[in-house]
Amino acid sequence: MVMPMDPAGLTPREARELFRKGLVTPTAGWAAGWAQANLLVLPEERAYEFLLFAQRNPRACPVLDVTEAGEVSASIFDGDLRTDLPAYRVYRDGEPVAEVSDVREYWRDDLVSFLIGCSFTFEGALLEAGVPVRHIEAGTNVPMYRTDRECRPAGRLSGPMVVSMRPVPASLVAEAVRVTARYPAVHGAPVHVGDPAALGITDLGRPDFGEPVEIRAGETPVFWACGVTPQAAVMRSRPPFAIGHAPGHMAVTDARDSAYLVP
Repeated sequence: MVMPMDPAGLTPREARELFRKGLVTPTAGWAAGWAQANLLVLPEERAYEFLLFAQRNPRACPVLDVTEAGEVSASIFDGDLRTDLPAYRVYRDGEPVAEVSDVREYWRDDLVSFLIGCSFTFEGALLEAGVPVRHIEAGTNVPMYRTDRECRPAGRLSGPMVVSMRPVPASLVAEAVRVTARYPAVHGAPVHVGDPAALGITDLGRPDFGEPVEIRAGETPVFWACGVTPQAAVMRSRPPFAIGHAPGHMAVTDARDSAYLVP
């Protein structure tokens, strides 16, 4: 499958069609102006437990939409949640057992899908404000790290907060905070600025998910809560079955970025 010349210029429907045909790629910078979302799919028996986990940890798990059991589309996603993301991870007892571009063979009628806010949604606003986004510049996946900050547990579900990191020129950190704080439904303002050790991160060159990016002289690492946090909770808590997006390979929704902008 050939990459499109202008991923940013695609509509959500056009992007999803490419993913359905087998294109596997991180989605940062795709379908400019349209919100992206993380995906977590759990059996109905576990769905309330996750909804409670998300309510208790809204910075990392801001829920944008929830399906009825067995549904394969959502109010903000007029596609097929089983095929229209570029890549998925399948978990059994908390262990990733497959990374695939189509999860129809794993689908069950009791599965409930959660679409969770993604920081890719505010990257266009960062760029408009003159704040560079290094992984888009480099054409790579955003780096993501497990932290030593524990989420508030819910029932059998617990785990650490995961963060994404973007290096920001020191002179633009305040602007990055101002811009992203206006998008609370897609993680909002950073959870930390500066020394990664304060989050228990020992090596920025070895992210737990995604790919490392260059941090240049005069730049400060800035960390936002990340929607991979639910998958970290799956790996810690080991439910019998779950599906998530492959980190950085998001659901491109039919909601506008501006829908999640607050005054």
